[in-house]
Amino acid sequence: MLADLPASRTEPDGSALVRVLSYNIRSMRDDTDALARVIRACAPDVVCVQEAPRFFRWRKAAARLARATDLVYVGGGATASGPMILSTLRPHVEQARDILLPRTPGLHQRGFATAVLRFGRARLGVLSCHLSMSDAERYGQGRLLLDELAALGVPHAVAAGDLNDRPDGRTFGLLADALHDGWAAKPWGREHTTRLGDPLQRIDAVFATDGVEILGCGVPMGLPGVTESDLRAATDHLPVLAALRVPAAES
Repeated sequence: MLADLPASRTEPDGSALVRVLSYNIRSMRDDTDALARVIRACAPDVVCVQEAPRFFRWRKAAARLARATDLVYVGGGATASGPMILSTLRPHVEQARDILLPRTPGLHQRGFATAVLRFGRARLGVLSCHLSMSDAERYGQGRLLLDELAALGVPHAVAAGDLNDRPDGRTFGLLADALHDGWAAKPWGREHTTRLGDPLQRIDAVFATDGVEILGCGVPMGLPGVTESDLRAATDHLPVLAALRVPAAES
């Protein structure tokens, strides 16, 4: 059985232990009960979703997922062309902003869902992304991701999502050079995020800025309550769970 990550809590010094989950949910086209069980078992404070429902009654689908996982909608979905952010009631949402990225003719529209969340005295910027299948477009989106993360105006932030790139790719490398790759910093659980039985690849990741301590990051296979059958049924990606210590803001 996989050892659990530290539980969410606020430390005496005002820092916050925060669990962030990144999950491509394939527009909830698969087993939504299995999806909800996986998310609940991970006990996240924040979920960075990719491929949230984007079309007919997408807001109702987002609300249904939030209810099933004891979370609330923060932002994103169709308005960010797929990325979405959910959270518990623990953080206060200071701001939420959806961003549509420049589009290359013939390719899918992409976007970012962003938010600034306050956990007591700790403030955390959050960005959920799903980058392009095209190498050239993806690299440009990686540069824009770093710009948008800085534009959140907080010293500590996390970016999480489906990169459509591997650690040896130039966009993944761009982000890993500027930020801290959760798995590389503190590996926990399983590394590869492609569907069980598919070629082994790590194309989903959680990154953090300087000052955020990564306590563990990886696919929560074997975590109590996360079953292989649910992971297979929920969607075509595996989730990435990270436990982070976010420093208290300076007074």
